[in-house]
Amino acid sequence: MLRIGLTGGIGAGKSTVARRLVELGATLVDADVIAREVVQPGSPGLASVVAAFGEEVLDELGALNRPKLASIVFGDPDARRRLNGIVHPLVGQRTAELVAAAAEDAVLVQDIPLLVEGSLAPAFALVVVVHAAEEERVRRLVADRGMTAEDARARIAAQADEAARRAAADVWLDNSGTPDTVLAEVDRLWQERLRPFEANLRLDRSPPPAPSRLVEPEAGWPAQYARLAARIRHAVGDAATAVAHIGPTSVPGLPAPDLLHIQLGVASLEVADELRPALRAAGFVRMAEASRRDPVPDPGDGATRTYASADPGRPAELLVRPVDSAEHRNALLQRDWLRAEPKAREEYVATMRRDGAAGGQDAVGQAWGDGARIEADRWARHTGWRIPEPGPAHTSSAGL
Repeated sequence: MLRIGLTGGIGAGKSTVARRLVELGATLVDADVIAREVVQPGSPGLASVVAAFGEEVLDELGALNRPKLASIVFGDPDARRRLNGIVHPLVGQRTAELVAAAAEDAVLVQDIPLLVEGSLAPAFALVVVVHAAEEERVRRLVADRGMTAEDARARIAAQADEAARRAAADVWLDNSGTPDTVLAEVDRLWQERLRPFEANLRLDRSPPPAPSRLVEPEAGWPAQYARLAARIRHAVGDAATAVAHIGPTSVPGLPAPDLLHIQLGVASLEVADELRPALRAAGFVRMAEASRRDPVPDPGDGATRTYASADPGRPAELLVRPVDSAEHRNALLQRDWLRAEPKAREEYVATMRRDGAAGGQDAVGQAWGDGARIEADRWARHTGWRIPEPGPAHTSSAGL
């Protein structure tokens, strides 16, 4: 099963995207629908809401008067927290039931309006954000929902801003234009990314390897790493001693193959071997050691369990290593050495362009790796380099 988080601001057209995904074969779990279900007339949820806010939140038929409740909680953070404290656990319980009932080969789309606001993105193997320009959203809310323009802008302002949604988004769907435009994008997303991603996870296979040719450094690499790292930490919990961005894409300004490398430090190989199911939930599948593409291989690298992202849209490899292993240390050392030494970066690029074009990443490892390890060790002794201490949330701060 592939679990996807779908979100977007009010008026962006998220429901349009959700309907199309269902037409294509996705299983939809809609948080708004569930939130209505758990406060239906006669439900324990509605009884709790009435106990907290009074009979005035009921209409003449005894159902929840949503506009009235919204008028109470919209401008009152304490009231909103009370309401969330009642509804969110009920929604969570019902959501878990629906997720557990989904088919093994499902592309499960969870439509969550406040996914970004609730910091829920790391729980999903992929996050899709639907966006539309603010003026278009205001127009839709006025025309389709009868809001005033002032009310529409207030609702938009109360939600996460565009920067926060972009930080969470693996897929950004712009729905500012006609519906046909975004629906065509959804169709491509389904065929080229979502269905292959699900099959890779279910069949425990990695996508074809990313090209080994150098590309110019991309501004988006750090944010892409951060999203994957957050998923890994969420999936493995306290088993993660440290998570770090390593390899060429972790060095600012360095041309590199478009393949992210992430190192997960754990207490032991025994712990590493227990993480396979958790990492699959985060979107990673175990690779055969013969097919791995460590950016700078270590001779006799037996202290590594290598995973690949099953997502064909974002090539990445995850190297799971005991934190007391030489491999764990060397990956961090070589990253920090490349960051600090312009000459080392120049030599890496020259070697990659000379030997990588002919033999790929392995050729670079053979031609550059041994000498690089010697030079990096010399640099470490000279500078007093030590393995960076893990920062907040078990993340190597030097790797961000």
